[in-house]
Amino acid sequence: MNTITQKRLKKYFQLTSEALTEAKASLENPSFDGARADFLDMIERYLSDADYFAKKGDVVTAFAALNYAHGWLDAGASVGLFKVHNNRLFTVDDVD
Repeated sequence: MNTITQKRLKKYFQLTSEALTEAKASLENPSFDGARADFLDMIERYLSDADYFAKKGDVVTAFAALNYAHGWLDAGASVGLFKVHNNRLFTVDDVD
C-alpha cells in the first residue's frame, strides 16, 4: 500500500474527475462572490498538472497534484461553494 501504481493513479484521476463534474453541476451559492470560479480554476489547474506529470512518468508528483485538486473540491464542499451530498466523492455528511 505504499506504492503509487498506475492502477491507483487511474482510480484517483477518475474519482477526482467525477467529483469535479458533480461540483460543477451543483447549485451555485451567490454568497461567495467569484470564489466558486476561483476554486474551479485551481482544481482544473491541479488536474492538468497531474495529467502532465503522469504523462512524464512522474507518478508521485501526479498523485500529489491529484490530492491538491481533491482537497480544493472538499474545501469548496465544506464551506458551501458546491452544494454536494455525495460522501463517496466529498467529505460531507449527507448522502445522495
